[in-house]
Amino acid sequence: MPTAVTCRSASQRLERWATATLLDAGAIVACEPHGWMLDRGDPQAQAAALRIARDDPPRGVSRSEAVAAIEEVLGAIGDTCPECSGEGEAEEMPRFR
Repeated sequence: MPTAVTCRSASQRLERWATATLLDAGAIVACEPHGWMLDRGDPQAQAAALRIARDDPPRGVSRSEAVAAIEEVLGAIGDTCPECSGEGEAEEMPRFR
């Protein structure tokens, strides 16, 4: 049982790292009124985040795992806020944490 909690916690930490890296690189932004993460559609910023993942992954995480985490978070984020647009399923997009 503790192993499952540790794995989930490590997975959550990696997701948070990926989100922070994408934010720092300017690849995603938060909707100010609602806090949803939005893809800016900036290929240079996305490339910068992927470069960070390859060159400086978190301790204990392989480069390929870090790159996969960036791609997974980016793939889960849309370019419109479901609350601003009134469309989409709110549960499918990550909120700012």
